[in-house]
Amino acid sequence: MAVNLESLSEATSGAIGALLSTTILYPLDTCKTKYQAEARSRGRQKYRNLTDVFLEAISKGQVLSLYQGLGTKNLQSFIAQFVYFYGYSYFKKLYLRRSGTKSIGTKANLIVAAAAGACTAIVTQPLDTAASRMQTSAFGKSKGLWETLTEGTWSEAFDGLGISTLDLQSCNSVHCI
Repeated sequence: MAVNLESLSEATSGAIGALLSTTILYPLDTCKTKYQAEARSRGRQKYRNLTDVFLEAISKGQVLSLYQGLGTKNLQSFIAQFVYFYGYSYFKKLYLRRSGTKSIGTKANLIVAAAAGACTAIVTQPLDTAASRMQTSAFGKSKGLWETLTEGTWSEAFDGLGISTLDLQSCNSVHCI
């Protein structure tokens, strides 16, 4: 199949929308990620809720640190949404062509969406892992993308891939209906 301009347009629109929402909600995502990482450590709990993370950033004069890793997360979101929307469109057209039908049923739609979501997770997992590491680093102490990606093994960069393939965020609700 050749490059389809409609699919390219949908993929680009989805990717741009992801950039906008990621940027706007990123401080909240950072608070959530730091809170969850600290709660999982089972040690002395520093945060009782998300507000505690935000208040710590304010008290330390590190409010802009709530944006540490934003570039990486934006790159991950842009690529993820582009790959998902383009992959969904590609797999749907492939299914319709091979099945000889003019429409896609619910079951086939879910399978197509799951395939697109799995491809997306595989492609973007290292960036997602890097963004999480940047978010959970101490306020103002985040490393750059390359340094974060290369500080561990490639196997570690894919930590969480299994759950990411099941993550409903990978499945756009419009396509999963």
